[in-house]
Amino acid sequence: MTVHFIGAGPGAPDLITVRGRSLIERCPVCLYAGSIIPPDILTWCPADARIVDTAPLDLDAIVAEIRRAHEAGQDVARLHSGDLSIWSAVGEQTRRLDALGIPYTLTPGVPSFSAAAAVLGRELTLPEVAQSVVLTRTSGRASAMPETESLEAFAATRATLAIHLSIHVIDKVVAELTPAYGEKCPAAVVWRATWPDERVIRSTLGEIAAAVKGAGLERTALILVGPALGDDMFRESALYSTGYDRRFRPKAGA
Repeated sequence: MTVHFIGAGPGAPDLITVRGRSLIERCPVCLYAGSIIPPDILTWCPADARIVDTAPLDLDAIVAEIRRAHEAGQDVARLHSGDLSIWSAVGEQTRRLDALGIPYTLTPGVPSFSAAAAVLGRELTLPEVAQSVVLTRTSGRASAMPETESLEAFAATRATLAIHLSIHVIDKVVAELTPAYGEKCPAAVVWRATWPDERVIRSTLGEIAAAVKGAGLERTALILVGPALGDDMFRESALYSTGYDRRFRPKAGA
């Protein structure tokens, strides 16, 4: 018996990996985060599968469901939204499973920041504009931010920031980023990226808060800030330059 933790992607059912769907189709037990997993994904479960919405459950109750499947020798598909590597609470679950001697695997998924960039039609790293993407958030009830990880510190790099779980404090986000980026810096908010009802706000850092409030967006939205969101005059990289000698495309005559 194995527990398969699966990143179910940002929203659109067809943005799950082939491996993830394959695991769902063969696991007799499926535990899923009902508040953020698209219902269509559950149609891939076996007809007689035990399907449990973990949204109302605490960690002890979730582990109890896994232990029940373990004792019955049944594989479990444990679905999380986006990708497992960030803000998924997978770490605390796998720690429990390690202690219980229950085997598990992790299957990555499409993260929300990647989906949001696709919706915006933007590359988040541009030559000589931004070569780093910072995935961060603000402190919340579930988890506080370490003192060294502040928006002001990240803003000082002028990298592209993808700020999660913070739409409810958009005024605070703007206030802390403006000194480094300036009011005219491009900013965007993508709400429920790739879902049928997705909404996109493109604005500047100085005006994004008012636009978000006017749209009534309160949760499940990603804030993106940085010069790369609006710079179309960037220098082309050397990667595809005719004068750039590389292993798979040597210079003419070389």
